[in-house]
Amino acid sequence: MGLVKNLSIGILGTGFMVLATAAQAKAVTLTYDTSIGSPGFGPGQLFVPQGITVDKQGNTYIANGRGVNPDGTPNYNFGDNIEKFSPSGQYIGAIGSGGTGPGQFDEPTTVDFNPVTGDLYAGDVHNNRVNQFDSQGNFIRSFANGDFTGLIPGRLFFGPSGVTFDKAGNVYVGDFNGERILKFTPDGKQIGVIGGTVGTALGETQGVAGVRISPVSGNIFVADQYNNRVQVLDPNGKPLYTFGSAGSGPGQLIHPIGIEVDDQENVYVADSVNSRVQVFDKNGKFLTSYGQPALDASGKPVPPPGLTDPPFGNPLDLTPGKFNWTGGTSYKNGKLYVGDFFQGRVQVLNVEGRKQVPEPSSLLGLALLGFGAATVTLRKRGQQKPVFSLEKELQKQC
Repeated sequence: MGLVKNLSIGILGTGFMVLATAAQAKAVTLTYDTSIGSPGFGPGQLFVPQGITVDKQGNTYIANGRGVNPDGTPNYNFGDNIEKFSPSGQYIGAIGSGGTGPGQFDEPTTVDFNPVTGDLYAGDVHNNRVNQFDSQGNFIRSFANGDFTGLIPGRLFFGPSGVTFDKAGNVYVGDFNGERILKFTPDGKQIGVIGGTVGTALGETQGVAGVRISPVSGNIFVADQYNNRVQVLDPNGKPLYTFGSAGSGPGQLIHPIGIEVDDQENVYVADSVNSRVQVFDKNGKFLTSYGQPALDASGKPVPPPGLTDPPFGNPLDLTPGKFNWTGGTSYKNGKLYVGDFFQGRVQVLNVEGRKQVPEPSSLLGLALLGFGAATVTLRKRGQQKPVFSLEKELQKQC
């Protein structure tokens, strides 16, 4: 977005002048662009879309639901793959299939491309692993087999959650119920663990959902789901601070899931139960929000489906900007992709900075007697980048 500067000159007294700069940030504006996919169980249709990512050509990849029989056993004929759509939203095909074999899924979740290697990584919940594909969708390997924490009392989701990458291409994967982030080399060798303690204190979590490494600072931003907040860690995993609290007001969250950080370090959070996306600056200052709950004919919010119901809200409200829970997210080239969890689609939003808003910053002044020179500081800000997952039954946790 280039350099932004605002110069102000104040006369402090006879012969004295101060030249100051007030650094400013772009105000983020989200507007509806289009939708990808439609609710259903056929090719190119979606149910409970979880992870989302976009490749260099602008194709969109969406982790598509888990087929389940009436008795609760998996039905691999429905979902359990990654659906691929063209930049114009046309269905292209699928990566993977339902099952337990190489390259197959039993509930795909988080999905993203490694910016260093170009490979695609996808969480595989019930198979308790991460599947790795090349950029063309050819299966390479599975790794972290059995490393993710299983179900625990009081929760209905488990397994690999958010996935993100550092500048060396190392892979960081959230372990939802393990309250930790596992670190791997690009070829799947585990080389570290971050966190691991349940709780509400700084550095403790209750449900590691979305995970995203800032392309600017390398800090790790974590959607701390049941604590209804975002937690920020330094590149080594040391906890720095948190922001957000439980509620439905501006800057408040109920079960945050997907999280994105652009190259201005704006933070985009899928505020799932509130059916919206909220945007914060890197320090946790609330900037804006977008989205409203889907409504029925009487104007009341449509509830999420029950455990034994089809995985769609009833009725559907496919009005742009209406969500029945927000889920997985992806940021790419000035657009934010947001999973409309129980409406079988992904809504694509334009991310724009249309006006300037003052941002607190230090003012650099140089007092001069009579006449002289002044030093001006300029602050540069930019803009850029994907995910999470959640099982549809998570609704019961509210």
